[in-house]
Amino acid sequence: MVEAMLRGFRAQQASRGLREETIAAREWLVRRFLIYTNEFPWRWTPSHVDEWSSTLTSEHHLAPSTIRGYQCDLRLFTEFITDNARYGWGDACEKAFGPGVHPMPIVHEWNSIAHLNGYEGNPEARPFTREELQRFLDYADDQVDRAVRARRKGALVAYRDATLFKVIYAWGLRRTEASKLDVVDWGRNPAAPEFGRFGMLHVRYGKAKRGQPPRRRNVASVMSWAVEAVADYVENIRPRFGCADHPALWVTERGGRIKPAEINARFESYRDALKLPKILTPHSLRHSYVTHLTEEGVDRRFIQVQVGHECDSSTAIYTHVSDDFMNTALRNAIAPALEPTAPYGKGR
Repeated sequence: MVEAMLRGFRAQQASRGLREETIAAREWLVRRFLIYTNEFPWRWTPSHVDEWSSTLTSEHHLAPSTIRGYQCDLRLFTEFITDNARYGWGDACEKAFGPGVHPMPIVHEWNSIAHLNGYEGNPEARPFTREELQRFLDYADDQVDRAVRARRKGALVAYRDATLFKVIYAWGLRRTEASKLDVVDWGRNPAAPEFGRFGMLHVRYGKAKRGQPPRRRNVASVMSWAVEAVADYVENIRPRFGCADHPALWVTERGGRIKPAEINARFESYRDALKLPKILTPHSLRHSYVTHLTEEGVDRRFIQVQVGHECDSSTAIYTHVSDDFMNTALRNAIAPALEPTAPYGKGR
């Protein structure tokens, strides 16, 4: 019966167009809850959720947002098996196990974490400062020089990674977006002919909405130094990997596509070697892109479109401007008030 319920739950989610990763994660969660309670779903009660949630907090020390996600997944499963009118699991349980034995709702407002904030990320998360970013990118470049001088393997990979981090920053990409780029995703931008074939980047694997395919967007090139770096990589370095028939922009020495986990590993290696704060992640490069363009006076709407945000509030979360920028903005804001003539009509 349990396996039949899980198969039905899987089919229901698949019919909604959810990704296999999402479906598998929810099934894993339900199976973990089954093991924890040592009870069948038709024997579950709200007290099981109370005890389980307490364990996730006190023993596993999970973040509230993670626990809420687990509770939501469990609620979806119990809503599925308690919807007797549509799926008939209540009748099936009573027929198999006796009158009154059927699944019941177990996740309620009073025993689950409410989603009250639009942003629940780590409050310590921040972009690179300009000095940190320069050190990081310089260090990545230095690894190429060291490998070449030592005449050892790894120079091509180091060059690839140095360019990869520049692209993540200079086009404001997510880690997965960058890993799935193909060479053909670069194109010309009539509004910026000076960048040639690297004037526009077509991101085909943007963050998807629930039940929808990955969103696409075009990101205009704005940093000439980064365009020069990626052009050099595509024209002079990538061909040396010997993967002419592979579409990926970032290829491995074994002829495959680089994976997000590999990006993380190389990033952490460089970050730790420089003794930079561990709170910095590859996503911090994307935050830095938004912040630095904001400090340079680039239009907010342009930045929002560049990074693929539907709401300006999302872009605002990414923005962490420096004290110098805030002080300059403050002086510009209060300057009119210091003028001798009142701005709204004549004084007495």
